[in-house]
Amino acid sequence: MKKSIYQSYDDLPLFLNAELIAKVLGVAPSSAYELMHEKGFPVIRVGNRLIVPKEKFGEWVDSHFSK
Repeated sequence: MKKSIYQSYDDLPLFLNAELIAKVLGVAPSSAYELMHEKGFPVIRVGNRLIVPKEKFGEWVDSHFSK
């Protein structure tokens, strides 16, 4: 598994793309793209780009990885 380059949630930009999601989760970019196409993942389509609001990503992570 790859190591995240981000040390805290506050370090993240307001919107994340697949490359940043991959770095945060420590996965391959292809895995991040797959995740962004899953139902329930908080993605926004802007033209051909897929972006994820930082706040919604944090909520998604909390709901899937807490406990």
